[in-house]
Amino acid sequence: TGSEVSKWEPGDRVFGLLAGGGYAEYCTIHEDMAMEIPENLSFEEAAAIPETFLTAFQALDWLGKLQEQETVLIHAAGSGVGTSAIQLAHQIYDARIIATAGKQHKLDTARDLGADFAYNYKEQNYAEEITSNIGNNSVNVVVDFIGKPYWHKNMEVLAMDGRVVYLSFLGGHKVEQMSLIPILRKRLSIMGSTLRNRSEQYKIELTKDFARKTLSLFKTGTLSPVIDSTFDWTETETAHQRMKSNKNTGKIVLTGM
Repeated sequence: TGSEVSKWEPGDRVFGLLAGGGYAEYCTIHEDMAMEIPENLSFEEAAAIPETFLTAFQALDWLGKLQEQETVLIHAAGSGVGTSAIQLAHQIYDARIIATAGKQHKLDTARDLGADFAYNYKEQNYAEEITSNIGNNSVNVVVDFIGKPYWHKNMEVLAMDGRVVYLSFLGGHKVEQMSLIPILRKRLSIMGSTLRNRSEQYKIELTKDFARKTLSLFKTGTLSPVIDSTFDWTETETAHQRMKSNKNTGKIVLTGM
């Protein structure tokens, strides 16, 4: 710890967001971006929380402004951020949750975590399913990592004053035959965000708000990271191949550095 650090001492168990450079044996962090690891969590479990849960928390709370018992559509539901978002939406906001993924085991995990509806985007038209099972214009918040393939369907299912938060564009970023009319007609808000390029002060405030609203839930086990697998750092390439092939459900953790 630095000479001006007042909150932590050597030996304290902490976890938190980094400005970058966390893929290493040692790293530095501002003391206000660190949180105490609950006693019931291992270092591996704690390592799987900050980037995924804080990204999901920012998307749902700070940007999407999800309210209690609203309806949220979470794409890439089997990812680390997706599994975190489902838990937060269920446990904090008591939201009605719709999840999409491309594999059955990921849909099963989404339901286990609290999703009310789970659709396989490879086999089902989620917009038609939502309209049939819930109703027209029924989604208040969309958390989307995919982009292009989902744009039109997202516009179709969003409710009046709906919000879309884009965290990535894994499926492409150029949408053909885009109509802006739904944005105006439904008074939609469309946002994009990454955490990495946010200011240090922003991350500090986000961390404080997240800790205030969630740490007690981690302590009781109400919230918990979904860890797909753990690899020794010497198996980094294998871990990356697993992630690249989209085999993981939840977070992949490297240990042993």
